[in-house]
Amino acid sequence: MAEELIVSNTASKEEKYQSLIPQIEALVTGESDLTANLANIAAALKYGMDFFWVGFYLVKDDELVLGPFQGPIACTRIRKGKGVCGTSWEKAETVLVENVDEFPGHIACSSDSKSEIVLPAMKDGEVALILDVDSDKLNDFDATDQQYLEQLMRVVEGLL
Repeated sequence: MAEELIVSNTASKEEKYQSLIPQIEALVTGESDLTANLANIAAALKYGMDFFWVGFYLVKDDELVLGPFQGPIACTRIRKGKGVCGTSWEKAETVLVENVDEFPGHIACSSDSKSEIVLPAMKDGEVALILDVDSDKLNDFDATDQQYLEQLMRVVEGLL
């Protein structure tokens, strides 16, 4: 059965997250397939928050490999420590970038991407995957995004 997320277009960013995250939790409850859950989470974030690009990269051997995403075509593989995603993986922490053109070693998968937030999900003390969210606007992410997306990543960790 298809689910429909309800997020008000007139709500503040915080109100959107407060509405969206419980809906995502309900969406993934009872579904054991990681790919299906990540695909739905990416779609919910893309359309619920009106992000430019949302996707997951999964740690496979010594690379991040593109997983479920919503948006333009993306980079397929990223090495540890390379770009924003590889840096988040290497440091095992959230990386928030106001202007990707000013981030050393930024990998430009899309020239339309202007700012980015990347968050890791941990399993057994290691990064298992990362969530990458891009905006086509400069300085589009802040502490509110970080707070709620880190809360969402705890939900993702429960799926691993």
